[in-house]
Amino acid sequence: MRILVTVPWGQRLGGAEAMLQTVLAGAGERGHELEFVFFEDGAWPRELREAGFAVEVIEAGRLRELHKWVATVFRLTRIIRRRRPEMVLNWAAKTQLYASPAAVLAGVSDRVVLWQHAIPEGHWLDAVATLLPSAAIGCYSDQAARAQARLRPSRSTFVVAPGTSAPEAGTSASQGQAPAIEPPLPRGVPIVGLVGRLQPWKGQDRLLRAQSILRRRGLSVHLLLVGGDAYGLSPDYAESLPLLANDLGLRDAVTMTGQVPDAGPLIERMDVLVNASDPEPFGIVLLEGMARSVPVVAVDSGGPAEFIDDRETGMLASSGEPDALADALEPLLRSEELRRRIGQAGRRRFLERFTELAVRERFFSSLEAVGRARGARARRAASNGVAQDASAPRGRSPHTITETDRSER
Repeated sequence: MRILVTVPWGQRLGGAEAMLQTVLAGAGERGHELEFVFFEDGAWPRELREAGFAVEVIEAGRLRELHKWVATVFRLTRIIRRRRPEMVLNWAAKTQLYASPAAVLAGVSDRVVLWQHAIPEGHWLDAVATLLPSAAIGCYSDQAARAQARLRPSRSTFVVAPGTSAPEAGTSASQGQAPAIEPPLPRGVPIVGLVGRLQPWKGQDRLLRAQSILRRRGLSVHLLLVGGDAYGLSPDYAESLPLLANDLGLRDAVTMTGQVPDAGPLIERMDVLVNASDPEPFGIVLLEGMARSVPVVAVDSGGPAEFIDDRETGMLASSGEPDALADALEPLLRSEELRRRIGQAGRRRFLERFTELAVRERFFSSLEAVGRARGARARRAASNGVAQDASAPRGRSPHTITETDRSER
């Protein structure tokens, strides 16, 4: 298939971007051709152009800028008519609000697929994105698919758990590879890390409070917070974290790196990796830890609960509250042997189900199934049209809309 992907961001800063980047290399292996329309310029579209992908950039602006919305929809309509893709994959609810109307105008609304990155919880953006035409909606986890199914109208959904690349043997920081940033970290104290943008839902503040609770329990921990205030989404929150660490008496027990180009080498310096989001749609960063045999802690909700077996391949906290996070961390901090055992089991789980090859197989198999279902519906509609026209009054010229006709309208 020729797949036209619409992307809202020009940078690779999180799990959504990592998921898309992971599947790119597998497209050609299965005979698919991916082309891109970005809604802002940046390093990512430039990288893809240099790699040989067809990339266009439309500065779409904000949704509330109606004149830009109209202009973007018409530009997308022209692009769709020119490129004639077999599928329009909208890589966010935001791009669905532009590309689905454009697909309607181009006469290919039955070729639209929306990728849902969140667990929909009633936000207007998800509601409107669902209301617009789409043949199917992809989700990271079963919980996200169940939440999506509660929106109306009902749309066909499918689930593709993400994956990531396995670090090559012999490339860990302990074996000589220097990380992108070398923050000074203490020796002899467990390093507990969290990787993610500095936003309230990521839970950096709750992990700081959990660290304070653990200290009161007699456990020394150094916290490594990897990530920055990407896109300036939560500047007040980002500024509050150093102040909170100071108020909790943790100033010398916390390292904040800011935004880094590659968190992998820093994950390798952690004794435990925490995802404190509640709920978390999936948590690709947890796979980064599992791939490196780093034991992981996550909240028992959303995506992590579907691939982490508590006390076997990771630890699940009963909630994202500080007390619950501290309870999940404490056994790991008290037992180096438990950290080793869970880390090794996590790596085995990763290799079984979440490598790049595994996720590409799941991803493209799901898109191919959507394409086959659309083709079957088109054939049935064409067949019914021929049958109906055959019984029409004599002199009427029957006509069946074929896929070629549909793409040229």
